[in-house]
Amino acid sequence: MSDTGVTRASSSKEGGMGIVRLLLEGRAFFALIVIIAVFSFLSPNYLTVSNFLIMASHVAIYGILAIGMLLVILNGGIDLSVGSILALAGVVAGAMMQGVEIQAAGVILYPPVWAVVILTCVMGALVGAVNGVLVAWFKVPAFVATLGVMYVARGVALLMTNGLTYNNLSGRAELGNTGFDWLGFNRLFGIPISVLVLAAIAILAGIMLSRSSFGRWLYASGGNERAAELSGVPVKRVKITVYTLSGILSAVAGLVLSSQLTSAGPTAGTTYELTAIAAVVIGGAALTGGRGTVRGTMLGAFVIGFLSDGLVIIGVSSYWQTVFTGAVIVLAVLMNSIQYGGRARKG
Repeated sequence: MSDTGVTRASSSKEGGMGIVRLLLEGRAFFALIVIIAVFSFLSPNYLTVSNFLIMASHVAIYGILAIGMLLVILNGGIDLSVGSILALAGVVAGAMMQGVEIQAAGVILYPPVWAVVILTCVMGALVGAVNGVLVAWFKVPAFVATLGVMYVARGVALLMTNGLTYNNLSGRAELGNTGFDWLGFNRLFGIPISVLVLAAIAILAGIMLSRSSFGRWLYASGGNERAAELSGVPVKRVKITVYTLSGILSAVAGLVLSSQLTSAGPTAGTTYELTAIAAVVIGGAALTGGRGTVRGTMLGAFVIGFLSDGLVIIGVSSYWQTVFTGAVIVLAVLMNSIQYGGRARKG
């Protein structure tokens, strides 16, 4: 074969590999476009502005959880407790909105909404920090540590409510604690507040990962923890921080969900940890750590949210919804294995 023939064959092969690489790296974006196109064809109501904003407000819950999960996965860990922290946060907020009884003083306190939000986020930070300490200092495998905390948080939520649900969390004007439903129902410039909260968190997380020393430490420790530690990266501090941030974001998601429902129950957020992991994986992050972006995770969250809502709109059975969502997750993991496995072999 002539040199020209070899060159053409090589160029053709490189072009084919380039297309495959483009499809792998942009899979979340292409999947989202396909989902929107298919459901828009099947239902004329799918891509209306009002429905788009409603779906985006649903995605906000998944997206906030997924950003926290991304930080943990970038560190090479996993957090199975996010769904339970979400439920516990809602229950804690609901309990405070109902009034905190101090029996010794014979009074009932009704904290303002801003205090409820702050205290709930502090609770989420404490639970997340417990995960981080167990993993970083006591060397408990992340899967086991967060699985245990998942059961503890869910159990505490059940004990606080006796298995019941706090309803009517809009507050009472005479007690000065109204406005809790503002987070779930109000809009700014026509955009739901929950979507704006998600956008703000995503922007801050993106800046943190790309522009800060902590972001560089996180990618380094997730890629090779031992090498990062020898290079002076505070590996334990980074690990505790990402689990703490995951706990805070889980609490924020719990507040948003409770505000949207104006109720809080101990069974809320069941299997949400799997949805968050799926969004991160669909967005192209490696479960082994060190690879992933906020942009990809947001696309992954929108893929799951828009797929679920689209199946509901066209009347697909909830059982089939589970099947379709699981198939998307398996396909995403398979594509991750192809993408990163190929790089590993090449290296």
